[in-house]
Amino acid sequence: MAILLANATLHAQGYPFSQRGSVTQSVAYTNISVTYGRPVARGRALFGALVPWDSVWHPGADSATLLKFNHDITVEGKPLRAGEYSLWLIPREHAPWTVIFSRAAHVFHKPYPGERFDVLRVDVTPEQASQIESFAIYFPMVLRDEAIMRLHWGTTAIPIHIKAPYAPRS
Repeated sequence: MAILLANATLHAQGYPFSQRGSVTQSVAYTNISVTYGRPVARGRALFGALVPWDSVWHPGADSATLLKFNHDITVEGKPLRAGEYSLWLIPREHAPWTVIFSRAAHVFHKPYPGERFDVLRVDVTPEQASQIESFAIYFPMVLRDEAIMRLHWGTTAIPIHIKAPYAPRS
């Protein structure tokens, strides 16, 4: 009987709605890795509805999006030391969005850990993009010592410019 109940519970839970995703990218001598949950639009209105304007939002699902850099980089021209960070956004309807890198790296996506853990905030302008059903983070442009990391969901994309030091490993 206990085995049947456990089996029924397993089937009732099923697979998670949001699958895990990851991407790694080398830029010069810097390794960048991103691990995140991939929420699915499922016909819902996204920004300004499911994701409210002017509030801190975790781009992803379940555990907070985790970024790792093995060397210091710059993000939108501002320095960010090597390490592990969680990623947060403040979407805005008619203004640039704020991208937040938090040293509270290993946290769940709610609640936001707070400004005291922020190590960097930069503003970026969202772009209209082709429709994508599942949230994705990818690198559409990678050059010798710089790249664009793109956060994309629905018809909105957030391009984040990253520069990595181009120096031999020591």
